[in-house]
Amino acid sequence: MRLAAVFIAICMVVIAASAGAVVFLGFGFSGTEAITVALAVLTALGLYNAVATQPGVRAVAGNQLSELSRSNFELSRQVTELGRRLAAVETRVDAVRQHARAAVDPLAVEISELGSLVRQLAETVATYEARFGEVAKPIATPAPTPAATAAAAPMASAAPPAPALEPQPTPARKLEAKSEITATDERQLAAIRSAVDANRIDLYLQPIVTLPQRKVRYYEAMSRLRTDSGDMLMAADFIPQARRAGLMAKIDHLVVFRSVQVARRLLMKNRDIGLFCNISDSTLTDGVVFQQLLDFLDANRAIAPSIVLEFTQSALRAAGPIENESLSALADRGFRFSLDNLQDVRIEPRDLATRGFRYVKIPGQLLLNPKDTTTDIHPADLSDLLGRFGIDLIADKIESEAMVVDLLDYDVRFGQGFLFSPPRPVRAEALQGVADRGDVIAREIGVPDEAPPPASTSRSSTNEPAGNGAGGARTTGLAQLVPRFRSS
Repeated sequence: MRLAAVFIAICMVVIAASAGAVVFLGFGFSGTEAITVALAVLTALGLYNAVATQPGVRAVAGNQLSELSRSNFELSRQVTELGRRLAAVETRVDAVRQHARAAVDPLAVEISELGSLVRQLAETVATYEARFGEVAKPIATPAPTPAATAAAAPMASAAPPAPALEPQPTPARKLEAKSEITATDERQLAAIRSAVDANRIDLYLQPIVTLPQRKVRYYEAMSRLRTDSGDMLMAADFIPQARRAGLMAKIDHLVVFRSVQVARRLLMKNRDIGLFCNISDSTLTDGVVFQQLLDFLDANRAIAPSIVLEFTQSALRAAGPIENESLSALADRGFRFSLDNLQDVRIEPRDLATRGFRYVKIPGQLLLNPKDTTTDIHPADLSDLLGRFGIDLIADKIESEAMVVDLLDYDVRFGQGFLFSPPRPVRAEALQGVADRGDVIAREIGVPDEAPPPASTSRSSTNEPAGNGAGGARTTGLAQLVPRFRSS
């Protein structure tokens, strides 16, 4: 088309030039007049060409616009069809996912319950095997033959009399002693079960202080059981039997429920305070209780930054798929974790941080004795290593001022122990109105304002003294919840 336009332009120029030459030669026009006539003819030819070709250009442009419109409509139709198909695929995927979840969830609950039952059965069988294995079995001796009796008679007459042997305890006596031990265990288990069923679970708080300021930054919630006679059972006394009897999940549920109520009261006084709450591995594998606990914590997600769930090192190392899934469910709801009861410092900070652990508790004695640890990391570098992954190191079981001075050289920022304060019972008014999934606790806990004076000057991890060391923790005005932490 472009060549045709050029050819037409050349023809118009030739015709205009020819017209100018004719009027100049034939009609005697001057040169200026001839040029004027040529330009006029050229202009007339250009106008005629423009008018003549305009309908064709419009037709071509119209055809192109129509084609473009059809292409645009087809593209829109294809996009709409693709969106409809994607929506259908998403609907099918959601339906398949819901169907799979509906089919898998009951199986997961059944498997968790079956695992709990198998674990309890294995522990019970192992306990009874250990008990009966200690019972001595009588050794049968063959009856002497007549020949041997006749041969031994002369020798017996010549031999001096043998000294009399003391009577050995018979298997019947040993079995009777074992029966008495079993009966004692059963009575203690019955007392534990009665305390749990009657909600006689008291909450104690022990402060976690900053070092070296010794300002209370966190509290750790500890549980105590009160028997029918009013005796107090420490955690070390009832946890092993409660675990074997399958009561730990219920105890953890009650303790967490009360800890959340106490945390709310603490946050009304100090927004920077936090509460550590221990949870056993049995709770993570109990499908029914853990789901109830998860629903309760989900409803209290607003205070998740102030609640730290604590697990033991042995439970974390023995964690299986169910435990890891339970930990992930808690971490997804914003709750942070703490690692406690460390037997060694062979830990992976990166793995702990990925799983939601933000605190690690290590006994002060374990930090101060590198020869007792089996790791390539020196304890003095452990605080900085954990800090790179957002994990705070807490030294617990601190019982002397000398230990505090040594721990400050290791850049330990938090400490816990009897030096600062023993666990103190929560005041009664802090637990008033606390309900246990529909059962309102009608009792009131009578708590003394001051703990009794210490019975001895020795401190250990199992015997909790009632007094403090010289470096008592400074509280943050929370005496309405916890009795005053005294400093001598």
